Amino acid sequence: MSVKINTYKFFKNGNHQLSCGSHKHSITKKLLILVAAFTLSSGVFAQDMKMEKDMMDKDMKMKKDGAKMKMDMDAMKNWPMASQMAVKEQTDLYGKPDEVTPTMVVWHNKGPWKKTVISKMESKHDFPKTHMDCMEQCINYKVRLDKYDELAHFDGSVTVDRTQGTLAARCDKEENNLLALNLAYDVITGKKSVEEARKSYGEMIKQAMAGNKPEYMKKLMFSSNMNAADSDMSTINK
Repeated sequence: MSVKINTYKFFKNGNHQLSCGSHKHSITKKLLILVAAFTLSSGVFAQDMKMEKDMMDKDMKMKKDGAKMKMDMDAMKNWPMASQMAVKEQTDLYGKPDEVTPTMVVWHNKGPWKKTVISKMESKHDFPKTHMDCMEQCINYKVRLDKYDELAHFDGSVTVDRTQGTLAARCDKEENNLLALNLAYDVITGKKSVEEARKSYGEMIKQAMAGNKPEYMKKLMFSSNMNAADSDMSTINK
């Protein structure tokens, strides 16, 4: 394809003459190629520099976040032993936490859980055997309103958030939370009465202590549901 351009002719005697025409000019073509190449290389160079800067900024942020998390994790040495053991268990299972504060450690969407929160503050819990509750784990699950009382009678550390659409258990180990929620599901579905579920809880804990962990302590035996939130309804007219 021929290109119509205006060109300058350069002579050895230093006289410059402007020439307008529609013809190919090899020198001009080379200059255009050089200019285009320079422009392209400049753009690529600038893009490379920006990418390198972004990577350096990201690396710096990761180092700062890592240093802060290490400081926060070191501060946990003053936490109660049950909380420290729960943090170690979850870190071994799911890696570093997503949030660390002076009073809690949080994982989001790890394993079967929507959220895992380990608190520095413990709560004494005597069912089925005296221990300290420190780790709450929740799933998305819609619980029928007529089952709330039964769940409260089954285990005070099993809680329902109707608005958020979550079902949670709070204990000291993940396997115990799995057990609590699996038995809560049996109560919700009518498979077990409250008394039967409480009895089963104690029996399965004894099995686990004897080295024979039941399936109810290995995984959730039912599926969570994402559309569990209930925003209720307004009772105040405008």
